[in-house]
Amino acid sequence: MRLLKKIAYACCSVTFGLLTLTGCTDGELYDVNAPDWISDKIQEIEDSKKQPEDEELEGMQEDVYTIGNTDFTSGFWSAFSKYYVVPDGEKWNAVFNLHINPADNTYYKNYAIVVTNDVDRGGTGYTEYGAIRFDATSDSLAYNSQWGKLYFKYTTSTLLLSPDASNADPNVQSLGGKVTLTVDRTNENAFTVKMTNGVATKTYKQPYKERNLNADASNTNIRCFLVPEGSYIDFLQTNIVPIGGLTSALDKNPVSMVLKDVPDQVNVGTPLEEAMANVSAIVTFEEGVTKTVLAAELSFSAIPDMEQPGVKTLVVIYNKTLKGENCDKPIMANTTFEVVEQIASIEVTTPPSHTQYYYYTSAATKSLANRTMAFDPTGMVVTATYTDQSTRIIDNTRLSFSAVSTKAGSQTVTITAEEGITATVGVTVSESTASEVRNTTNMVGAEDNSTGFGAAFSDYFSIPVGKTKSIAFTNYSNLANFWNNFVVVLRKANHIDEYAFVRADNWGTGNGYGACVHSGTQGDLNTWLAGMNGAKVTVYVTNCGNSTADVQVVMEGTAGTTSTQYYLGINTVDPSDLNFALTVDGCHLVFNEN
Repeated sequence: MRLLKKIAYACCSVTFGLLTLTGCTDGELYDVNAPDWISDKIQEIEDSKKQPEDEELEGMQEDVYTIGNTDFTSGFWSAFSKYYVVPDGEKWNAVFNLHINPADNTYYKNYAIVVTNDVDRGGTGYTEYGAIRFDATSDSLAYNSQWGKLYFKYTTSTLLLSPDASNADPNVQSLGGKVTLTVDRTNENAFTVKMTNGVATKTYKQPYKERNLNADASNTNIRCFLVPEGSYIDFLQTNIVPIGGLTSALDKNPVSMVLKDVPDQVNVGTPLEEAMANVSAIVTFEEGVTKTVLAAELSFSAIPDMEQPGVKTLVVIYNKTLKGENCDKPIMANTTFEVVEQIASIEVTTPPSHTQYYYYTSAATKSLANRTMAFDPTGMVVTATYTDQSTRIIDNTRLSFSAVSTKAGSQTVTITAEEGITATVGVTVSESTASEVRNTTNMVGAEDNSTGFGAAFSDYFSIPVGKTKSIAFTNYSNLANFWNNFVVVLRKANHIDEYAFVRADNWGTGNGYGACVHSGTQGDLNTWLAGMNGAKVTVYVTNCGNSTADVQVVMEGTAGTTSTQYYLGINTVDPSDLNFALTVDGCHLVFNEN
């Protein structure tokens, strides 16, 4: 009997050791291909219990899910762990397996921990302390593996990579394996982050307490989450229960699913499997665990068939558990799409709202030979005529547009629909003229350069359509990092809704930043930074009229060298509501010297 009980106990232990989950917090997805890695999980759990000998982790709990695509296709900021909230005075320990793509030695394709205030990503008031990636090199300026206010000078690593011209170093493979991560807030005069896999250990030791970035001063919590890039993470253990709860290793039945990327129109005669090849489903399983399921794992049917034009009901069935076994009860989702005849021609039946575009040329852009602008389809209506002579309006998101040459005069834009069917529309491009604005105060930021990012601002200046505003000032920097200089802020008139932040060192962020083209002539950043303490700077901001804005900067350094920076095509801009200001980050700005 005792032997029977021991056998039963062992079987139960094995069952609880199987790991195949993903987690979902606040709508974020954690992709898992559970059937591919189930067999490894028992050993992973056992391995995860073997912590570094210099520290015994206490209070660890099972939290089993995968972050990122297991085929290594996840780009940066596309897959996220759960949120782990670390109160002041406490320590967060996590254990996970980091999988590095064996076929890709790009040095930055591993993972980063992001430290933020106690707000969801993208939520009102969301602010980051910064991020630390696992890789490290001896040249932090050329190979930036951490950013924000988590400064390089407080970081050490036992493994320094030396990327070649293609950004590759085979030693990046040494970052893979079981990683133990610690975020330590127990010291009143320090903040520490440590990540180690026994081969590489990277440690961030900040000799002061991180300041509270929460709007509510009584809330001293920080949040941490993990972001892979070109890798994936099998999360295993944590001593802090994440937002959304822990994920057990037990198998789970599907509960519901939401369909993604269902086409709104399909050409008549197209096979259903071909038409739905890019469809996926976000399947929710028991315990709230989610997983992305691709079309190959789904069953499709169309009611009625695909042979005749008209609105069809798409029925989708999924019948697998999280581990890929047949489930107790299949789940179903349905939506509609339309079968239509092929497009014969397209025509612009309502012109776009904005057909007058503007550009400005400063010293930063005068050498650009093939400068272009983005076409703005806002307000435009394109009507398609089909092979059966029926007509319908095509959503602009289904069309592509040629770029607009940045040359004064009339320009023709080519509009392309499916199967290469085209039409054209005209716009007019004009050169903008600049007018100078002056700040009402003579200084922004503390004179000792102690003012942190976004803690002090210049006046806000409105920029009407077609106008360029310039402002001149002297930039003084603490010279601690190359981002410790002025920052240009583009916002709406409410001074809250942001289009973009752009810096002096060819970096920016914000809703409109991703679309812009940017470049600078800073050269060696150490040399450039030394000349920025006392540099004479002129910033030009243009409202281009096509729902974009341009920022151009000319910087005369103290060593007699002039550098330039431009950000062209910052989008999501409301042309009737564009304003800019300057802010500081470990620097101060002096105005009105002339």
